[in-house]
Amino acid sequence: MFKVLVIEDDRSISRLLELELKHEGFSVEVANDGREGLEKYEAFKPDIIILDLMLPE
Repeated sequence: MFKVLVIEDDRSISRLLELELKHEGFSVEVANDGREGLEKYEAFKPDIIILDLMLPE
């Protein structure tokens, strides 16, 4: 299964991306700031990251 990590601080955007990607069959993890994104990257080992460039932390 293709793994996607979404790192986005706007929860409505990250939720929309999560739902749509899961609907298409992807395994999805979501992080809400840079620090959490790094932690989830190390644990989840995603194939691709969707990254908001203006993140806190």
